Amino acid sequence: MWKPILEIAILWFVIYHIMLFFEGTRAIQVLRGIVILLAAFFLFQKLGLEILDWLLTKVFAISVIAILIIFHPEVRQGLARLGQRHLFGAGIREEELDYVLRELGNATENLCKNKAGALIAIEKNDSLNAFIQSGVIIDGRVSSDLIETIFTPNSLLHDGGVVIQHGRVSAAGCLFPLTENQDLSRIYGTRHRAALGLSEETDAVVIIVSEERHDLSLVYLGKLYKDLSREVMLSRVKQIMTAEKKYA
Repeated sequence: MWKPILEIAILWFVIYHIMLFFEGTRAIQVLRGIVILLAAFFLFQKLGLEILDWLLTKVFAISVIAILIIFHPEVRQGLARLGQRHLFGAGIREEELDYVLRELGNATENLCKNKAGALIAIEKNDSLNAFIQSGVIIDGRVSSDLIETIFTPNSLLHDGGVVIQHGRVSAAGCLFPLTENQDLSRIYGTRHRAALGLSEETDAVVIIVSEERHDLSLVYLGKLYKDLSREVMLSRVKQIMTAEKKYA
């Protein structure tokens, strides 16, 4: 009696982690359909419906190859997310977070006034070390002056992104992957596409200052929150960073 219960528990554990693996990608919709087919497959086996059982067995064999081919980018994103996740969480104390947010708020407000763009990624659970290697190591305390200096027009580092880890500016001039989302409006440039691309592969919180529209946007888990005030942006960042579960 205990064996079927154990098998069901293991199966749902595996399915749950596969869904997390592909969360935020187009493949998640297909996986939901596969879960339904799996449930039907086991139902057909229990009822002894041999023809339907045989048919679904063949469908699954073909679908594995088809998914690997059609959703190759999504598989790559899922593997990147899996490989970059920390084994142990390394959070930041609330008072340190408040300080970082205050400095970021001052910096982004001044950058907007000065018509300068910015791209700032704040590490949450998924490591951003792979992206830091593409930039210049800073390892400095977060400050408004430092952020503004980095994103000053004609600065050697202003075209890339800044990565903040554990309350410190780890690197600047970092290259982030561009999103493959074709539905993103053309009014958004490279910074927004890079922010979305990074958020599709990690759970980083990304702040964008638009050089053209002089406004603030926030990206998290592939979702773009645009035209935010300083207060709303900072409030959402804090809510995301302090939430144990993923912010929706």
